[in-house]
Amino acid sequence: MSTPRVRGSGRKISINLLGEFSDSASLSSSSPKGLMQKRRNVPLIILLRRFLGATVFSIAITCFFFVHVHVSTTSQTDHNQFNEKIHTSRDLQSWTRELAPPHLSKTPPSTPKLNHSREDPDYEKLWKPPPNHGFLPCTKPTPNYTAPENTRGYLLVHTNGGLNQMRTGICDMVAIARMINATLVIPELDKKSFWHDNSNFSDIFDEKRFISSLANDIKIIKKLPKDLANETKMVKQFKSWSGMDYYQNEIATLWDYFEVIKASKSDSRLANNNLPPDIQKLRCRTCYEALRFSPRIEQMGKILVERMRSFGPYIALHLRYEKDMLAFSGCTHGLSTSEAEELRIIRENTNYWKRKHIDPNEERSKGFCPLTPKEVGIFLSALGYPRKTPIYIAAGEIYGGESHMTELLSRYPFLMSKEKLASVAELEPFSNHATQMAALDYIVSVESDVFVHSYPGNMARAVEGHRRFLGRGRTISPDRKALVRLFDKLAIGSMVEGKKLSNIVNDLHKGRVGLLRKRKGPIHGTKGVDRFRSEETFYANPLPDCLCRTESPPTHHVKQNLFPS
Repeated sequence: MSTPRVRGSGRKISINLLGEFSDSASLSSSSPKGLMQKRRNVPLIILLRRFLGATVFSIAITCFFFVHVHVSTTSQTDHNQFNEKIHTSRDLQSWTRELAPPHLSKTPPSTPKLNHSREDPDYEKLWKPPPNHGFLPCTKPTPNYTAPENTRGYLLVHTNGGLNQMRTGICDMVAIARMINATLVIPELDKKSFWHDNSNFSDIFDEKRFISSLANDIKIIKKLPKDLANETKMVKQFKSWSGMDYYQNEIATLWDYFEVIKASKSDSRLANNNLPPDIQKLRCRTCYEALRFSPRIEQMGKILVERMRSFGPYIALHLRYEKDMLAFSGCTHGLSTSEAEELRIIRENTNYWKRKHIDPNEERSKGFCPLTPKEVGIFLSALGYPRKTPIYIAAGEIYGGESHMTELLSRYPFLMSKEKLASVAELEPFSNHATQMAALDYIVSVESDVFVHSYPGNMARAVEGHRRFLGRGRTISPDRKALVRLFDKLAIGSMVEGKKLSNIVNDLHKGRVGLLRKRKGPIHGTKGVDRFRSEETFYANPLPDCLCRTESPPTHHVKQNLFPS
């Protein structure tokens, strides 16, 4: 506080914190007795000034305390907001750490959003969905389609594999039940494969909807009748990629000897092509309309989608860099010696994996290996996606954890996952069930603005087909064989990242963005099982069987809701 002076006196008067005046000249020259006399003669105005000074001081202290508490509380609240917990390039402790996001009804995160408008110069290059050319879903049966007749027997199904392998297998078994005139018993899900998930059908799928939606196609029951529980069953592994003739001539004749037939496997039991139109449409009705996830999974999936959309357009990245995939494929590029050995031992000890001795370098050079997280980062950067792009990681536990995610995270710090978008409490009902967690990833992937996979496995193909059916956005399929050559050039320094690499990568992928096209048949010259293996999977591309062109193509992109009200 400044020290005012009394004009003309030559004396210095100061004011203390209590509002009292003090005269420095008098204090220095007066005796104690004089001071006592002066105190007795203090005028009333001086006492009033002292009282007012003390009051002002009290108010100042109170205001200071109030402001301090208010600012501290606000800072703590802001710290707890979801957007304050999003990773930045300086926060690399764990990309999978759990976050507790606020309810969506609260103020949305202030994370900078990507521009998603048509006026954005990068919209057409990065986000614009491929044209649908007037094609829309058409799954209604033909006029010749009849209601199911009295069935001849019961079909039991033991599914095998992960979520999407079981899912497409169930759809095939519905079609097979129609072919052989069987009553389908709700399928038994695989509980013994790599994932060891004990979920039942009703834990993952909406069982009531499944039964009622297909009532005009086949008869479905939850369990075998009690009088047939101990009946002798014919357990048979149906031939892979079989057509109508096989099932009607060979399998259907088994009804003459058995009342219950059990299919020991469900994956790839039905051909992709050359089936009657009504059978193909039935497969699509089952896959995209009847076989919905259970209400609690769809509800949680919708929440995750909305939380991702709150950040703007997003990429769903199916990063198939998990232990089971790497062990099965024998791909060890970028891994340590101990990690490669661990994967080899897993492959050796998994009886139903037939290939044991694999040359990882040869597999990679042929494009048979999933892209590593680092390679995915280079790929997305070359395509032109900016650093701030929100990316949802649709995957299980990434092999090697954080050590293999660091370089992808350094390029794209806004990596999200189920565990980051939802709290522990929200995920608790699903957390110990790999197939249910995969179902959440499936929903977020189907609904994404752009879907990218690092390997065309069952999940990637299923999501690609579903997005084609619904008319969703881009689905980018990396040309792994060509990309590996570019990555190797970068590694040895014969090429650098920049405009040249970007032009090459974009040219390679102009036709790999989920364009609507007729499903590819077998590769010319292949025979036997290899012929069927080389065909494009029905569930990756249901055109032309389940998509029909309208009279006049719509002028704008038609988007259907995965979650109808």
